[in-house]
Amino acid sequence: MDSLLTQIDNGTIWPIPGGIHPVGHKEQSSQTPIERLALPNEFVIPLKQHIGTQGTLLVNIGDRVLKGQALTEPKGHWALPVHAPTSGIISNIASLPSAHPSALPELSIVLTADNNDTWCELTPCDNYLELCASEIINKIRSAGISGMGGAGFATYVKAQPLQKIDYLIVNGVECEPYITSDDRLMQEHATTIIEGSLILAHVLKPERILIGIEDNKPEAIAAMQAAAKPYPHILIRVVPTKYPSGGEKQLIQLLTGQEVPNGKIPADIGIVVQNVATLFAIEQAVVHGKPLIERVVTITGHTIKSPGNAWVLLGTQVRELLLQRGFEPEAEQRVIMGGPMMGFTLPTVRVPVIKTTNCILAPSQVEQPFAGDEKACIRCSACADACPASLLPQQLQWFAKSQEFDKLEQHNLFDCIECGACAFVCPSEIPLVQYYRVAKVQIKEQKAEKAKAERAKERFEIRNRRLEKELAERQNRGKRPAAKVSEQAADTIQAALARTQNTASTSDDSTQDMAAIRAQRKEAARLYKEQKAAEHQDTPSNIESSAIPAEDKKSAVAAAIARAKAKKLAAEQPSDEAEPTPDTGNKDKKAAVARAKAKKLEAELLSDDEIADSAANDKKAAVAATIARAKAKKLAAEQPNNEAEALPDTSANDKKAAVAAAIARAKAKKLAVQAQDNAPASTTTDTEVNDNSTRLSDTATPQNEQTVLSDADDKKAKVAAAIARAKAKKLAAQAQDNAPASTTTDTEVSDNSTRSSDTATPQNEQTVLSDADDKKAKVAAAIARAKAKKLAAQAQDNAPASTTTDTEVSDNSTRLSDTATPQNEQTVLSDADDKKAKVAAAIARAKAKKLAAAQQAASPNHSTTEDDTQS
Repeated sequence: MDSLLTQIDNGTIWPIPGGIHPVGHKEQSSQTPIERLALPNEFVIPLKQHIGTQGTLLVNIGDRVLKGQALTEPKGHWALPVHAPTSGIISNIASLPSAHPSALPELSIVLTADNNDTWCELTPCDNYLELCASEIINKIRSAGISGMGGAGFATYVKAQPLQKIDYLIVNGVECEPYITSDDRLMQEHATTIIEGSLILAHVLKPERILIGIEDNKPEAIAAMQAAAKPYPHILIRVVPTKYPSGGEKQLIQLLTGQEVPNGKIPADIGIVVQNVATLFAIEQAVVHGKPLIERVVTITGHTIKSPGNAWVLLGTQVRELLLQRGFEPEAEQRVIMGGPMMGFTLPTVRVPVIKTTNCILAPSQVEQPFAGDEKACIRCSACADACPASLLPQQLQWFAKSQEFDKLEQHNLFDCIECGACAFVCPSEIPLVQYYRVAKVQIKEQKAEKAKAERAKERFEIRNRRLEKELAERQNRGKRPAAKVSEQAADTIQAALARTQNTASTSDDSTQDMAAIRAQRKEAARLYKEQKAAEHQDTPSNIESSAIPAEDKKSAVAAAIARAKAKKLAAEQPSDEAEPTPDTGNKDKKAAVARAKAKKLEAELLSDDEIADSAANDKKAAVAATIARAKAKKLAAEQPNNEAEALPDTSANDKKAAVAAAIARAKAKKLAVQAQDNAPASTTTDTEVNDNSTRLSDTATPQNEQTVLSDADDKKAKVAAAIARAKAKKLAAQAQDNAPASTTTDTEVSDNSTRSSDTATPQNEQTVLSDADDKKAKVAAAIARAKAKKLAAQAQDNAPASTTTDTEVSDNSTRLSDTATPQNEQTVLSDADDKKAKVAAAIARAKAKKLAAAQQAASPNHSTTEDDTQS
């Protein structure tokens, strides 16, 4: 089998699928030569006339330009410049209707001609073979040449493919009806076209140049064969007349038998296709230095009196062409830019001719009737048979109507060349091509939006990576490696580090030693405290005091003072009892003793008043004073009883003793009321305490104390009052032990003392307040009872058989008042509580003085009663 090149050289023509044979109507314009029209007065030059981007403006309104002068400068890829078609002045730069089915406005330059048609300076080239490929490509680009056969693809881009080019195909088929511009150009300028193909071949280096011409153009075929005869690698191939054999992919298949893959371009298979008009423009740009400012346009149709082909300057309005060719419009006249198959109807004739404009068709209604209303598809498959791309037009139309874009792409919508063969043969007159064009635009917009979103996402990700990198650099800015140091500096640093470590270890050792020493000291202090506590708890007094709560320390001190006084009296009683006291004149002696004691106490009270006043705010001192008054009252009440016991033989003595006791109690109450009036406002009133003390002296039980005192703050006062009552009873019992018939009384007093001692401790107060401390209270009560019994036993051993005299009692009272001084109390009290003890002692002495005064007042009444009894 011959190779592809051999088959091409042998003139093989390959068939193509589909295609139609419409009426040509080419004879209307192909019989006359190309003419040059009169220079119009105004040109509208769009900045974009090709597929790609527009250039940057180089002129402003009012500028004067020359023919062939560049009006824009290409910036970026796929950009091409535009040039002034004639000399004149830039009168306007604005958005004007474009050569598009929608006539959307595009930025355009309005040039007013000066009718001089003066060229700018050109740069021709006598021998293009001396130019390199890049220089030729730059000349092609600077001239603004784009594909002039249809799409308007930038020629300089196609002139620099990435792959090796095997065949350069020159498209001279011109298959669409009515259009004869390429036919006339080949007939009149065949040599120029061949020269342009040789220039492009100099750049592409193809093996063969294939020129395809339809068999309905015999004059053009003859002219081209004559021009190409000197060049054996240029082959003229005549193809059968069939629409759309002039399509790029269809012509490639006709001349080489190769098909362009889906989504590829001809350059991917080593082929480049150029139109004959484009090759003519390349020759003009490279050899003569002329930019693309004019082209051949077919002006035809039954409404045109003088149809034919003409050289038209780019920017000339369609209206000018029609007027110069004798246009006679009809009702509902249509003007089509392009052919009847692939062209489009212009919305206005004031649009300019651009680089891709090859025909202006003005048909009559008989010639080109309007399409009828769209009817339902009858599934005749005529469209599929006519499609040169072997597509399914009916299926594509359904997908386009339902906007199923994915399925459109799956059915290769973009392989459609929009030739219109399917719509031409459709019996239902369905405008299939219009559906395809709209669908293509929608898909492109969708892809553009998706690409835009992808670019935005990519920029966002790049920005995030950049911010993360900057953040990491900022964070690691302080972690940069240290600069290298010399060996000597390194040794110095190591030595300093070693010294620091040694210092740190030494400090750690010293710290540990100090911690150990502190721990030993704490342990020694704890053992010392435990030893002291054990020694302190071994003594009975400490056992008793250990049961006292910390918060009742002051109450415990008062109790200790009372116990010391009791011990003092018990120690002094034996010596007093040894002295005999006569029975006669007891009343007078008692009165004298009481008066002496009162005077002594009054003298001491005057010196102690200031101390009492300084402690006026001390509630406990007021309570202690009240307790002392109650004690004095109790003693005054019990002394007459003792006197009565000294005379058991007579009932008169009992009566007198009762009367004396009643008088003493009345006097004591009166004195208590007077003392209350003189007491400070911040202390508890004497009257209330005296009354309470009187009732407590009768009962001496915690239950009665709780009923009398309502306030929680009087608890300590209750304890102190109970202690005072117990001491008073104990003193009375000791005095009674000296009487003849005192056995029963001693027992009662001892019991009372025991019960009073039970209640005279802070533990008994806690017994009332809380049952949890009952055990401690019992221990304290047992100790108190033991002490009371011991004192009672000592008193009985020292007492004589006879009754105790009044003088002994008086002496004991005197000694009690003498010993109840702050100096003796200081043996029990600590230095911190010395002041309060002095205050309590002074108040006690004052109360004793008042008691003595009461007894003195009661003595005359007692004598009178005794005399009456004797008589």
